[in-house]
Amino acid sequence: MEKKKIAFVTDTTVYLTEELRSHPDVYVVPMVVIAEGKEYEDGADLSTDQLYDIIRENKEVPKTSQPSVGRFKDLYEKLKEDYDHAIAIHVSSKLSGTISSSTAGKNQADFDVEIIDSLSLSFAITMLIEKGIKLAEQDVDTDIIANELRKEISRSQNLILLGSLEQLYKGGRMSGAQFLLGNLLQIKPILSINSGGELGIYERVRSEKKATKKLVALLKQSCDENEVTQVGIMQGNAIERAKELKQMIEQAIPGIEIIVGDISSSLAVHAGEGTLAIFWNPKK
Repeated sequence: MEKKKIAFVTDTTVYLTEELRSHPDVYVVPMVVIAEGKEYEDGADLSTDQLYDIIRENKEVPKTSQPSVGRFKDLYEKLKEDYDHAIAIHVSSKLSGTISSSTAGKNQADFDVEIIDSLSLSFAITMLIEKGIKLAEQDVDTDIIANELRKEISRSQNLILLGSLEQLYKGGRMSGAQFLLGNLLQIKPILSINSGGELGIYERVRSEKKATKKLVALLKQSCDENEVTQVGIMQGNAIERAKELKQMIEQAIPGIEIIVGDISSSLAVHAGEGTLAIFWNPKK
């Protein structure tokens, strides 16, 4: 029997390793970034460096929008010509309407697509795609792959250290008093996307140094309690701090594989410059 061909579809909140970037079966639909009255396709028309310049120079914070239904419909109609199935893994439905667009596009194209809510973003999606590809190479059925990935999602962990309170303030997510108090006290909020896919404050820590140490301590605790083989450090124009965090993790957890990558423009809009985030999947 001929092996079934499976395409993997995602959006630009994902972090793409070099291997995934060049993989012939991986397709990425760009999020839309709205800045200075113009619409840009994330990763195509707007680089993260350009976005950070816009954020620094303008009072109005850029916004993001999900890809259109038509964009997904066109992709799925194209994939129908070469693939038997597709698995689409997207940013949490609690953070974006991307899954709705992807589902509507699938229905209009009348193509067999397993739509998966990652309940997360960035490197969490990366790990899911990598696992999905490995299972597909073993000729595992699409529905079984989807079920395995959903099990993986239930174990996913993350911690996000915001680079700047100013971005939350400019985006209307923090009052002027909170912003002023936070800056005066040097408060660094650690955020986390919970098991329901919602973003919230995990802990408030005084000073960036303490917050970074807290990230490492929480990761080590998870590693001590469960088997963790890989962690992704995602950074927003903070490569030196990401390297320091990598060294701290290497010292605390010898032997763990560490991937360092960038957060996309569509995430940088909300997280801000200087953000650090870690993602990992305990095996148990």
